[in-house]
Amino acid sequence: MRKFEGFQKGVNLGGWISQFSKYDTAHFDTYITEEDIKNIKDFGFDHVRCPVDYIVLEDEDGVRKDSGYEYLHNCRKWCEKYGLNMIIDLHECHGYSFDPMKKDDKKQFFYNPEHQERFLKLWEQIANEFKDYTDHVAFEPLNEVVMFEVVDAWNDLLARYIKRMRDICPDVYLVIGGVCYNSVGTVHLLDIPLDDHIVYNFHCYEPMVFTHQGAHWVDCMPLDFRIGYPKTLAEYQYASTQLSKDLAGAIFEEGISEIGPKFFEDIFTPAIKKAEENDIPLYCGEHGVIDLADKEDAIRWIRDIHSAFHKFGIGSALWNYKGMNYGISDLKNVRIREALREVL
Repeated sequence: MRKFEGFQKGVNLGGWISQFSKYDTAHFDTYITEEDIKNIKDFGFDHVRCPVDYIVLEDEDGVRKDSGYEYLHNCRKWCEKYGLNMIIDLHECHGYSFDPMKKDDKKQFFYNPEHQERFLKLWEQIANEFKDYTDHVAFEPLNEVVMFEVVDAWNDLLARYIKRMRDICPDVYLVIGGVCYNSVGTVHLLDIPLDDHIVYNFHCYEPMVFTHQGAHWVDCMPLDFRIGYPKTLAEYQYASTQLSKDLAGAIFEEGISEIGPKFFEDIFTPAIKKAEENDIPLYCGEHGVIDLADKEDAIRWIRDIHSAFHKFGIGSALWNYKGMNYGISDLKNVRIREALREVL
């Protein structure tokens, strides 16, 4: 399978100019700095995925905010200085948020022409800002489309998005995922115009009951719930059914192996097949384990999923660099940090 060269081993900058607790320039100016980008390079990563919310780039009326673009430009300059590549990921757009904590309509954006046109125009601005840097900057249109029901509408919008981007940036890599929170199981449903600079994208936190144990944003998840890794499929299935339907995921699919590297190979297989058939690189834009999990168990999980990444040449970005309940820079145990570096 063709590789997404230069984007094989990355980390997310979540919580900086996306998913922040409040709009605060002091936070934006200090949360991620040049020193952080240097540390990311020193850790051995080759790229960052930079989530950004629309409200950083424009106000609620759609008026451009120059300050927001300055944060993205600074990140790009720092990445160029230290030899890193960068993905600009629009994490939220006007009219749509994946965030389960926001109990809004996850469907209406995909059938609202005004919201979609604003989305496309915002991306045209981003493309014009970065059209001279496509040798090390890639674009990701939208983070985690939640609902399966919008699969056809999402494909239609993606076709228009690709056309607009190609009119401005013919050779920028477009990193495009499917529905159901960008599940690897929906990559095969992508039906979009293809070229040499399209990348299929997915996220993977399987088994969710392990990677999201104690997560306050997951409905019906007890804050004190804990489970180790690895466990048997039966144990994860039982725990999932006792907690929340949102934790079901791939562990209930037929024909998958017991938990371990082969489990990840099995759930990736349909996406790998589609990528190979179309000669399109495959990329996992998010994967990681909540900081409430046992650290040794987390390393075992990361080792297993990376075994599958390496076997098939799948690029990836760990969630997350700092904070957000997943931050690797927050690790204090030197032995654990070195074990993580070795795995990655």
